[in-house]
Amino acid sequence: MQAAAALSIIFAVFCISSATCSRILAIFPYVGKSHHDVYTPYLQQLAARGHEIVVVSHFPQDSPFQNLTDISIKGSVNMPPVQVISFQMLESVGPIQDIMILREIGQLHCESILPLPQVQQLRNQTFDLIITELFITDCFLGLVHGFNAPFIYFSSSVLLPWANERIGNPDSPSYIPNLFLPYSDRMNFVERLANSVNTLFITWLLYPLLYNRSGRSIAEKHLQASLPPLNDIAKRGSLILVNSHFTINRPRPLVPAVIEVGGIHITKPAKNLPKELDDFLSGAEHGVIYFSMGSMIRAETLPADKRDAFLQAFAELPQRVLWKWENDSLPGRPHNVKTAKWLPQFDVLNHPKVRIFLAHGGLLGTIEAVHVGVPMVGIPMYGDQYTNMKMIEAAGMGVVLHYSDITKDNVLKSLKTVLDNPSYMENAKRTSRIFRDRPMSPMDAAIYWTEYVIRHRGAPHLRTAGADLPLYQYLLLDVIAVLLAGVLAVVFIIYFILKKLVAFVSGSAANTSKIKKQQ
Repeated sequence: MQAAAALSIIFAVFCISSATCSRILAIFPYVGKSHHDVYTPYLQQLAARGHEIVVVSHFPQDSPFQNLTDISIKGSVNMPPVQVISFQMLESVGPIQDIMILREIGQLHCESILPLPQVQQLRNQTFDLIITELFITDCFLGLVHGFNAPFIYFSSSVLLPWANERIGNPDSPSYIPNLFLPYSDRMNFVERLANSVNTLFITWLLYPLLYNRSGRSIAEKHLQASLPPLNDIAKRGSLILVNSHFTINRPRPLVPAVIEVGGIHITKPAKNLPKELDDFLSGAEHGVIYFSMGSMIRAETLPADKRDAFLQAFAELPQRVLWKWENDSLPGRPHNVKTAKWLPQFDVLNHPKVRIFLAHGGLLGTIEAVHVGVPMVGIPMYGDQYTNMKMIEAAGMGVVLHYSDITKDNVLKSLKTVLDNPSYMENAKRTSRIFRDRPMSPMDAAIYWTEYVIRHRGAPHLRTAGADLPLYQYLLLDVIAVLLAGVLAVVFIIYFILKKLVAFVSGSAANTSKIKKQQ
């Protein structure tokens, strides 16, 4: 008790000396554990600095955390658990289907969460800052609107196509890939065409008409209030914390309102592995391949032919394989393969014997591989995984193995490409050094800019004027129209003058000829 009291005094003194301790509401409605894993360390750090944090989420703290109050909405969204996805569910999902599925999920979250009593009761409270998730719906901005407080966004993925407009951030599809497409920052003509059409369609048509229009009507129904267009509310956000970094996601222009905090979930050094697991890895003479499809895709749902393709390929390799496999047994398991239902991924990746991370290309795992410096063989399945792996490929620290191409020979080819060519490990280590070399840690950057917004009671000065321009002005269509009109006017005048000159010359020549004939 004395230690706790002393800690509280330290927090209070720190708050007074650095900034006024603030009351912060964090709204993270998406029922995806991997998303919340990005936010949790950040919220805990804010609480540790003395701010009073109220968190609306599906993932309350396992144990009480000082200055942090959970408003649990666990179980409110009536849908199959997002943490459990089969390969069969993903086999036919393309970019457009992906976006439409996300829209339906977003609407379901709006309808399920906004009317909850514990959420409605928040409307009678006051906050100094709102932190809201930037993902698949803006309906919760209707709730944010009622607090009349500055707010910021937090995106657990790279910037979504509809994020840029609200802060005036430039988004050129010529070299900035849409995260729903499997492109890097260097695209050929066909890829640039597809990227441009997809980005413009999502940003200027799909999201405003299908996402925001329905989101506004749902918010008005449950909040019993007339709201301005959600797009107008969205533009009042002070800044975006985004889980990206230029070493992985490639360089792109960012206005001051976009703060890259890629790797913010990595806050502690790797821990020692359990003895049995450490013995398996340490005893691997030729190294280890770590195979995990993340926390959401269940490896046990692999079709038998593809599962056997991996097993047959692994059996021909001298390396040991550590496979996150959720079932009690793995039929046909070779002697060099060890399975476990759960594995401490970051700790495993830090083991010196790990030579390849065979994974789906989820952003958190990809960031961890880059942080540690482990090459990858990626099997992207949906969402941003395609783009993540194309970026890893572009960095020269991994290759892509498409799910539809999984055969024994292709698995062996992909793994041996990385194992037999030392440049992949060299590029992974080089990328890791660049990723870690920053003026401040991603956590420190996130905390600084969060408190910056609190200190200034909002930060609209971080946004560019482009956020307030209508589309025709942003794209300079009015300027282009005037310039074209001017060019056409000049061309017409020149044409008119030349026509008159030709007519005059022709007439003069005809008259001269006529006079000569008369003579």
